[in-house]
Amino acid sequence: MEFLQPPFMQRALLAAVLVGVIAPAVGIYLVQRRQALMGDGIGHIAMTGVGLGFLLSTSPVWMATAVAVVGSIVMELVRWYGRTRGDIALAMLFYGGMAGGVLLINLSDTGSNANLTSYLFGSLSTVSSEDITAICMLAAFVLLVTLGLRRQLFAVSQDEEFARVTGLPVRALNLLIAVTAAVTVTVAMRVVGLLLVSALMVVPVAAAQQISKSFKVTFVLSVVIGTAVTLAGTVTSYYQDVPPGATIVLLAIGVFVVLTLLATPLARRRARSSDAVSAECTLEGETPEVPAARPATNGVRV
Repeated sequence: MEFLQPPFMQRALLAAVLVGVIAPAVGIYLVQRRQALMGDGIGHIAMTGVGLGFLLSTSPVWMATAVAVVGSIVMELVRWYGRTRGDIALAMLFYGGMAGGVLLINLSDTGSNANLTSYLFGSLSTVSSEDITAICMLAAFVLLVTLGLRRQLFAVSQDEEFARVTGLPVRALNLLIAVTAAVTVTVAMRVVGLLLVSALMVVPVAAAQQISKSFKVTFVLSVVIGTAVTLAGTVTSYYQDVPPGATIVLLAIGVFVVLTLLATPLARRRARSSDAVSAECTLEGETPEVPAARPATNGVRV
């Protein structure tokens, strides 16, 4: 347990656990909404907040959170009203956020390209006590939203029109998902990095979906996978002196590949079993029971 001795590793491991829990907790809604790359766009925007934090000599985490939240709201407004020009507006927003971050951090007296790199790709040694306080507070907000409003968020993520008919405040919930994703990005940037955080929000969810069709089970499995890979990646980074963000993402992809290989023969066996039952019923002159039609949920049950 040598890696538990240094204070910076204690802070890094705590941050890794929090990131491993909340990133898939938000990512599952983005995957259902087919917005898997939203976290990547928010990460570009948050770079301006990091640069602004150094320029104004304030906390880069809190400043990045504020800028990312504003950016996520603008992204939702563009999605609602952008129509044909929406993709161009979003591209300008993303690239402008990245360019603004690089420019501002170089204009500051305390910042440098080395500082920016630690936010882009994650760094264990730079997680401070102030960062831990901010991460804990923001992570609590994310968990409160993703767990407390999971039924409403799931309904909106699956079918906005159906959710609107049932009386749910669709636009408010869409904005809440966007804001929660923005907060998650800024929480994770110290461990995974702004450029790789989107992978941690999506890959554990995709891996869990390989062996589960239930939303609840997928949610739990993705959080378990996210926590496991962030802890393993953080410890590996300490011993092997490799970038933590890249290590965590590659481990997550490895889990996805393994679960995909395990799920393929299982799906084939289930299909053969179903065909055998259907054939047996046909021989006996019976009609196989057909389940009642349900609204499409992208293969996921609540």
